Formats: sequence, C-alpha cells, structure tokens
Amino acid sequence: MTTPSAEWDSSYQGSPAPWDIGRPQAPFVRLAESGLLSGRVLDAGCGTGEHVLLAAAHGAAATGVDLSGLAIEKARAKAAERGLTARFEVGDVLRLDRLGETFDTVTDSGVFHVFDDGDRARYVASLAGVLEPGGSYYMMCFSDRQPGTWGPRRVRRDEIEQAFTDGWEIVSLTPDAFTINPVQDVISVHAWLAVIRRR
Repeated sequence: MTTPSAEWDSSYQGSPAPWDIGRPQAPFVRLAESGLLSGRVLDAGCGTGEHVLLAAAHGAAATGVDLSGLAIEKARAKAAERGLTARFEVGDVLRLDRLGETFDTVTDSGVFHVFDDGDRARYVASLAGVLEPGGSYYMMCFSDRQPGTWGPRRVRRDEIEQAFTDGWEIVSLTPDAFTINPVQDVISVHAWLAVIRRR
C-alpha cells in the first residue's frame, strides 16, 4: 500500500508539479513586502519551501512542514544555497501540534483545497492549535470560479466562511490568482485569498 507521504513524494520527482513554480506566489510576496510575514511564521504544506524562504528573507523565524520528505529535502537545499536560516520538518498538517510550538502567523498556499469536508474540519482545528490568539492565517486556495475539472477541488466563498466560524474572524476574502506551471496551456488559475485572524 502506498503511504500518503510516498504519494506526495511522487509529486516532487521529475518535472515540477503545477504548483511548484520555483518562486513564491505573488500575493505572498505582497504580504511580505507589507511587513505581514514577521515574527514566528509557519507555512503549512510548504512543499519545496518558497514561502518559508520568503518569510525568512524578510526577517521572520520561519518554519515549514510538509508530508513529503522529498519536498523537505529540496527546501533545505534551497535554504543552504540561498544562505537563509529556516526550519523544515516532515509532518502532517492535520497534526501541527506535534511541532510543539505556536506561531504568530500561518501561511497556506494551496493546502486548504486538498481536504474533504471531514479533514477540512480537522485541518482548521490543527491550525487553531498552533496559531496564537490574535495571529493571522493567510490562505490561497482554488476557487469555484476556475472552469474545467482538472486539478484540485474548487472551493466556494461560503465554504471558507463556514470553515472559519468558531474562534476565527475573516478579515478579508478576495479573488486572486495562482501562477502555475503550464497545464493544458493554462498558466494562471482563479483563487481565493483569505486573511483570517485567530480570536
């Protein structure tokens, strides 16, 4: 039986996956340049580490966690190549408490949309367990405005609102776009950008 970790490892072998574009997504660059990726920052489902390294380059104590050991190896190599200090751990974003620490900020680029309803609730609870009260969660996910059927689950605005009710405040929820490696000649897809605060 293939383990979830091995399944994700396969995404980081050979040609880069659609989401692994070799640089941070533009909305997270804007957040960093606005000084919002500071203090203790966790990137949930960090992949090969671009958003962790973005935060580290802006002075944050940055940590990334991902289920794929191969992605984490690549992230650590990038940090060494760029001379940046960041922590990378193999782990399950549904069990972030296992990190044994809390954070001022959590980022999520393309993780929220991978879960079914049951795991989505577990994920939100996992986030609540590591984000300090008053801390911010910055999330980008696939939007239901994206046509076609390839790729991850499309997420409606109201699904995000329903997921973050108890103990959370949605500060803003706006349309945005992911840049991706070309899929069927598509290089940009509709996304939601959410700014959510832990009460």
